[in-house]
Amino acid sequence: MPDYATFPETFEELSACPPHGFSLSERVIDPVIILGKKGAHSVACLAGVRMLQGVRHICPAPSNRHTWVVDGTVIRPLPRDAVRLLAETLGDADPDDIPYSVAIRLMRDADGAIGAEPDESFLKAGRDAAEDFDGEIQVPGLTATLFPYQARGVRWMMETISHTGGLILADEMGLGKTLQIIALLLLEPPRPFAPALIICPTSLIANWVREIARFGAGLSVLVHRGANRAGIYKDLQKTSVVITTYDTMVNDISIFSSFEWSWVICDEAQAIKNPDSNRRQAVVTIPRRRSIPMTGTPVENSLTDLWSLADFAIPGLLGSRREFETAYSDSIESAKEIGRFTDPVILKRRVADVAGDLPERIDIDIPLELDEQLAAHYLDVRQKTLARYPVAGALVATLQLQLVCAHPWLRRVDDSDDDADETRVERTSGCPLMTPKMDRVLAILREAFFNDQKVIVFALFNRIGDLIKEAFTGFPNAYWGAINGSTPSDQRQPVVDNFSAHDGPGCLVLNPKAAGAGLNITAATVVIHFTPVWNPALEAQASARAHRRGQTRPVTVYRLFYKDTVEEVMIDRSLWKSELANESVPVSSRNAADLRLALEILPGKI
Repeated sequence: MPDYATFPETFEELSACPPHGFSLSERVIDPVIILGKKGAHSVACLAGVRMLQGVRHICPAPSNRHTWVVDGTVIRPLPRDAVRLLAETLGDADPDDIPYSVAIRLMRDADGAIGAEPDESFLKAGRDAAEDFDGEIQVPGLTATLFPYQARGVRWMMETISHTGGLILADEMGLGKTLQIIALLLLEPPRPFAPALIICPTSLIANWVREIARFGAGLSVLVHRGANRAGIYKDLQKTSVVITTYDTMVNDISIFSSFEWSWVICDEAQAIKNPDSNRRQAVVTIPRRRSIPMTGTPVENSLTDLWSLADFAIPGLLGSRREFETAYSDSIESAKEIGRFTDPVILKRRVADVAGDLPERIDIDIPLELDEQLAAHYLDVRQKTLARYPVAGALVATLQLQLVCAHPWLRRVDDSDDDADETRVERTSGCPLMTPKMDRVLAILREAFFNDQKVIVFALFNRIGDLIKEAFTGFPNAYWGAINGSTPSDQRQPVVDNFSAHDGPGCLVLNPKAAGAGLNITAATVVIHFTPVWNPALEAQASARAHRRGQTRPVTVYRLFYKDTVEEVMIDRSLWKSELANESVPVSSRNAADLRLALEILPGKI
């Protein structure tokens, strides 16, 4: 095959000396820009298009300097000014490394001098493109073995972000978005002069710190928040990763916008979906090389949610907000059209998509921190209880502190019964309904409901379900139910049957003592342990309500606990006792050492 690029660049020059074996057509065909990928780059190539029996045929030019194309054995001319029009259309963009947002703008511009369209690979959805990668990857410094789908995700993200500058990580909860991000950062460790910035809700800071220490210890971490946060931007340029909250980012935006970050990663990115919010308006002003919003629900209220996330990830991808809202209504048709441009930069996989790569059960511990108000309340309850009950103080105080961690509004109905789960609600503690733990539970519930999943919440204290339902908004057709010690035995199975039969998402709040055995609830694929228990066997029995014979889908089990409180002691001692018992020998639920440690540990800040 001849090297067409060595032929004369203009059709007129070629006509003067036609190449052997080719015929020349005098009929000028329409030029078109073909957008594709070449390695890690987006490229724009000049081509011609003609219709043959109602079918469009695309013929590439030998290069972006040639004004003709080869169609089989026929050489067809492009307009004489095709090369100039290509250059004018691209503007300052390099055709061999065109920004993804510019490529999308060219495709959306129906009035351009030359039309632009993608080749087969250019607009391949992220979840499909990720499947083309190998399921193994070596990540220096990563102390975890990635599942094949996670390795493919990391490979896809690294290649995609290298030519787009941004992407949206929207994997379903339980698939390890945090671990994939840590692996991504380890592939190109941020340097202190341009660290990575992770912005997240307060309730996730402890989890990010823990996960990085566990899986990417080579990354140094600085938590920027509270009274000890940096006063000048140079104080942030001393570490690999800076972690902060959305509210702190807004308050200190002058510091965060003072230099270019290597990465800006927004976890629970629904916080920046509202374009008019202070958070959204502040975060887009932060200079950054690469951007990743993380959320399992890219669109919740309207297509403007998607515009907001996409525009943060890749500025200008869908045009200005005014252009976007003028061009697209909130309709299925608009969503499909927008999806052509956004799907290639979104990695959204459900558990069902990668079930073959997953174990039957995924266990996720989520450490949380008491906020300042709740920490002060925790210490006050501890002090007053020990003063009131000097003899049995350790046991009573431990139970009272468990209540505080469950929710500061809860009060025990019978203080004389050490194992009583009956509680009442008093809204007089000065603490709000929303706590860090409540915030995290609602986030898990919202994403599960968005994906039409059913959830079991295990809580030792009976009024927790009422408070969760009170705090939750949206999804009016979701099922809500509860089983606790006051639920008659003959009414428990009907509650489960109604939950299982409900057509749509649902939440069933169970007391592990009352409903932790004997019930088959395989309709649920998400389990949340809202309150830890001392006895690992009780927790295992509870989790087995969903993860048991008859369950055909992977089950994700979350355990929420506050760091540096009685709950962390309960989690640690439960793990130790579970190993000691080897799942067969009964182990006492708690002892004097447990109670002493539970009262010695004090809440603090990272």
